Amino acid sequence: MVAIRVVTRDGAETVVDGLEGLSLMEVVRENGYDELLALCGGCCSCATCHVYVDEEYAPLLPAMSEDESDLLDGSDHRTARSRLSCQLKCNAGLAGIRIQIAPED
Repeated sequence: MVAIRVVTRDGAETVVDGLEGLSLMEVVRENGYDELLALCGGCCSCATCHVYVDEEYAPLLPAMSEDESDLLDGSDHRTARSRLSCQLKCNAGLAGIRIQIAPED
């Protein structure tokens, strides 16, 4: 299990455990965070699983694909910390990662 710190849109922070190999989107949704819509189910086609990742974890993440970047370009809330949680796999190297659910577009 990998500990993931999740910050909701209202600022509440909790720690959830995720199974290695699941996407961060799956872990967040399985732990009852309904504000992360993930409408496409993790197919990288909707950007409704947009999160902000703390900068200290950015070097540990896979490079952003062109598709992911294009989808995030459509968000009014994109920042340098933006990622689609469906594109980030839970692994031991990300233990303690802190993600914040982005505002809804």
